[in-house]
Amino acid sequence: MSEKMTDRVIREALEKELFLRIHKGEGADRTLWEAMEYSLMAGGKRVRPMLLIYTGLSLGAPMELLMPFACSLEMIHTSSLIHDDLPAMDNDDYRRGRLTNHKVYGEAAAILAGDGLLNLAYETMADNAAKADPAVQGNAVRAMAYIAACAGSKGMMAGQIADLESEDKQISAEELTYIEFNKTSRLLMAAMKGGALLAGADDEMTERLEKAAGKVGLAFQIQDDVLDVEGSFEKLGKPLGSDEKSQKSTFVSLYGISEAKARVKELSEEAMQLLQDLPEEEGEYVRKMIRQLQSRDH
Repeated sequence: MSEKMTDRVIREALEKELFLRIHKGEGADRTLWEAMEYSLMAGGKRVRPMLLIYTGLSLGAPMELLMPFACSLEMIHTSSLIHDDLPAMDNDDYRRGRLTNHKVYGEAAAILAGDGLLNLAYETMADNAAKADPAVQGNAVRAMAYIAACAGSKGMMAGQIADLESEDKQISAEELTYIEFNKTSRLLMAAMKGGALLAGADDEMTERLEKAAGKVGLAFQIQDDVLDVEGSFEKLGKPLGSDEKSQKSTFVSLYGISEAKARVKELSEEAMQLLQDLPEEEGEYVRKMIRQLQSRDH
């Protein structure tokens, strides 16, 4: 990676781009945009946009094509968090160490803020696909379609409804895997395969990245289950025990802490094997991020 394109520089550019894409409402829409900004700019690991950027860079995509899609993916993710926190869903009061969106702006405004970010994501991708160089326009359209599918009713949302319907029930390991794969893995697949599609990678590479991202997503979610038991409010930014409170089945409740941790390691190592052929220094950043996710404490 060039001296000018360091991890810190990319992260700073991402934060700046996200901030610039939030309209500063001054009239009747002011509350909506403030609520959108409140959650979008609340920090966080930015795992999904950074994975998209590094995967795309490692395969030769230009930053100017990747950045709008990275921002869009973070908007989609943030939209899902706002809605997840609502009383009708997970009913959480804190996210990333501060009050959740509906606790600050009210439920109606939070619903609209989530909807606003979701629509802004698609507007951003469509606008940039329309303006892209004809040589890469097809790549942008394919990436947009794939990201939308991962976030939609056959992807993340399918996991969300299955998760809601599993409350107060004993579910099987297969059912739990379906929930977590769709709720969590799908947007990581959108990041890694999306970056590859933007780069025009061949089918073999995109399928390998999709498979690796699926494993990373499951490992990420199982680690979340572990942290919901063993973590701390100071590091997680939210109360512990939310899964137990909601009487949700988790990998920890099904298998215990030790086996859950072992599964995180196993899935992460399987993903790393699939990523060995990612070229250039940026590929090592993808692998480094996955190693960090495996051992994270927040």
